[in-house]
Amino acid sequence: MPPQRLRAGTLAAMKLTRRLLTLLPLAGLLPALAPAAAALTVLPLWPEGVPAATRADAPAARGDLGAERVQANGTVANVSQPTLTVVPPAVDRPNGTAVILCPGGGYSVLSMNREGQQYAAWLSTLGITTFILKSRLQEWGHPAPLQDVLRAIRLVRSRAAEFGVDPDRIGVMGSSAGGHLAASASTLFDHADGRTGAALDGTSARPDFAVLVYPVITMTDPAAHAGSRRAMLGGSPGPALLAQLSVEKQVSPATPPTLLLHTQGDKSVPVQNSLMYFEALTRAGVPAELYVFEQGGHGIGMRDGLGNASAWPRRTQDWLRQRGLLGKEAAR
Repeated sequence: MPPQRLRAGTLAAMKLTRRLLTLLPLAGLLPALAPAAAALTVLPLWPEGVPAATRADAPAARGDLGAERVQANGTVANVSQPTLTVVPPAVDRPNGTAVILCPGGGYSVLSMNREGQQYAAWLSTLGITTFILKSRLQEWGHPAPLQDVLRAIRLVRSRAAEFGVDPDRIGVMGSSAGGHLAASASTLFDHADGRTGAALDGTSARPDFAVLVYPVITMTDPAAHAGSRRAMLGGSPGPALLAQLSVEKQVSPATPPTLLLHTQGDKSVPVQNSLMYFEALTRAGVPAELYVFEQGGHGIGMRDGLGNASAWPRRTQDWLRQRGLLGKEAAR
């Protein structure tokens, strides 16, 4: 065989070996994850009855919305029965940390596959118990999504022993509009709009940490995502409501430690959203980290080939470990 062909074949073999070595740790977890994936528990958020829509122009305030819609790409729309899907940690790795996952979709749909199930499978390998939130959307408007995410946190905290999680290690993670919902939980956890008069209102809804991936943050121009604002607040929201849901204005010292991840090239939700939130966290003395990656646009999920942006799950894992959330010791 000519030397150059031999060298090319050797290089190809070395690349394949490195790729296999990268995948082997995850492959070893597949047998542990497969049984759990086949029998996931789905919990109704409001077994006593879903709270009524309060936004007068919301379709849900006018009557029955009909069936929920699941599209070919796995997105879900027209949600009337909010749920939590429980994804357990890998069998040998439970560490007591829980994450409420808030998929994105502009408050009009939920990206349940890309920003729900995919993230949950990854978090499972880290030993985290994940709860994928299917929340109400534009058909209900504010405050329905806020009520849903705060009910989710209260439910998990009230049943922490049953789920095998630490009630002081319950975080939120959201992408795009789901990032806005997670940030809303981080700042409006004690707001009257998130209460419904149920007994669970007495349980704390404050998350212990937050991970926000290319999040919508502000509802005011020029950085606002107009689609999310319209879906959540309608066509003509008043200044007080815009300020309330511009969560960079709601940050306080009680806001939990937060990791923000965004791309410079995001044309749908400008990076200024994360920059504003990080600045507000810093002013309030809240522990926070921010990664801004050059490559990648909006909604990158966990795709390869986007330079350093594709490594955001590794940066997130490092941050969780540094905060003591991936071991069984007390979190920081």
